[in-house]
Amino acid sequence: MSVDFNALSQQFCQFYYDQFDKDRSQLGNLYRDHSMLTFESSQLQGARAIIEKLTSLGFGKVAHRISTLDAQPASENGDVLVMVTGELLIDEEQNPQRYSQVFHLIPEAGSYYVLNDIFRLNYA
Repeated sequence: MSVDFNALSQQFCQFYYDQFDKDRSQLGNLYRDHSMLTFESSQLQGARAIIEKLTSLGFGKVAHRISTLDAQPASENGDVLVMVTGELLIDEEQNPQRYSQVFHLIPEAGSYYVLNDIFRLNYA
């Protein structure tokens, strides 16, 4: 299976962060029951637990700004690893917070889902 992993990762991140910024409760279809999220030091498994975590974050408005986006094929099956760095603008804050995030995307029925999602704020 040949995939343009750079174009895929760009499209995925555009969709993911746009949806996260608008209504993160709607991201559940990107995860499966065996998907895992590591958010800072919390590890959660399953789409329901992941979305509960994302919706429980203590802010109303958020805007992601991607600084770098790197991707690599992860297997002959079409898996893709995506590494993102960027900035978050939360609620009315003027000073953005820096973050890093890694996605492991798995092909499924002509689309992709997130098997692994690792998120970390970067403190200077």
